[in-house]
Amino acid sequence: MKTPVPDYLDEVLDSLRGDTGGANADYIPELAAADPERFGMALTTTLGRTYAAGDADTEFTIQSISKPFAYAAALIDRGHDRVLEAVGVEPSGEAFNELSLEGETHRPKNPMINAGAITTHALLAGAGAGPDARVERAVTFFSRLAGRDLRVDERVCASELASAHRNLALAYMLRTYGILDDDVPSVIEGYTRQCAILVSVRDLSVMAATLAAGGIQPVTGERVMDPAVARHVMAVMAAAGMYDAAGDWLTRVGIPAKSGVAGGIVGVLPDLVGIGTFSPSLDSHGNSRRGRLVFERLSRDMGMHLFSSDRGRLDAVAVRESGGTVTFALQGNVQLTAASELLDLMAGSDGAGDVVLDVTRVHSFSDLGRRMALEGLRRLRLDGRRVAVRDPAGVLPDPDLGDGSYPDAL
Repeated sequence: MKTPVPDYLDEVLDSLRGDTGGANADYIPELAAADPERFGMALTTTLGRTYAAGDADTEFTIQSISKPFAYAAALIDRGHDRVLEAVGVEPSGEAFNELSLEGETHRPKNPMINAGAITTHALLAGAGAGPDARVERAVTFFSRLAGRDLRVDERVCASELASAHRNLALAYMLRTYGILDDDVPSVIEGYTRQCAILVSVRDLSVMAATLAAGGIQPVTGERVMDPAVARHVMAVMAAAGMYDAAGDWLTRVGIPAKSGVAGGIVGVLPDLVGIGTFSPSLDSHGNSRRGRLVFERLSRDMGMHLFSSDRGRLDAVAVRESGGTVTFALQGNVQLTAASELLDLMAGSDGAGDVVLDVTRVHSFSDLGRRMALEGLRRLRLDGRRVAVRDPAGVLPDPDLGDGSYPDAL
């Protein structure tokens, strides 16, 4: 059964391809040379279904998107108390490379700015771990989150190390205040290697969906982290993930997110979905310009704003069979995750009996959820089955199946 999600994602990308604003990061030669036309996105639900469009399998370096995932690893390796002793959780309201420290403790204000991320990297793999062990911890942990083996792009790493002067300055300042104890050049080399790990938007969406699912990798089923760690990381992403644009992002988009200067953005909605986008041209805040526009579109079309009053998750689709009729009963607020589950169940429905979509207990449909539900009915009817909708409250108005025809009304 064909789902309309890939077509919708293609439509979103096509509507934004003409936006050529912004520019590649020019202070890292390898990133400056990236093809600005590259454009891709992927969504992964907490049930493990991935939808992708555009350059979804093009690899690029993770850069600052590594920060929330390395932060999760540090929390696992060292515990909340030790990590919070070294790095705060307050938004800085400043650019990613500012030396933003708390007045009394001299901790970096949060793990999403470079000073905090460098400190977080130094905490990986336990007390006394060496540079190689910290990098190996990052690569291995990110690979478990993505569900495949990842690797470091050595050319980008070398390009970044050649211009890592500001990060070295930040690290020496942290060493001065006793926040860092390790050899500074080794920490910066390790942090730079962490940022040079190659990923695709498909990888990012699965990694984010692991956070959304409370630490369970939705494809492999492995528990990668405790739910408390996932919750903590998502909260810090919401508060500080988009640097000095964090407040505008949270109010306008409402999806906890983290960007990287290679052009990637990762976003997460608890219990629902992980999102990855990629487009190398950056805006004035260092965030992918077209990636930001994609997130704004998804938030608007799919009701994905974290604080939307009609945002909700459908835990299951009830299926009932009686007298040769199969009824699929939905409830709550139907969005991507619920609609994906509905399509899977419809595709697995055998026989030639009548089909009823019961939306009596549905509060609302997102635009995409509505399109997916109607596509499922259309496909079943093409299979020769009679389809009907039970909708006493009219939550599914004008249920055109896409060809000018309608299901029966019950």
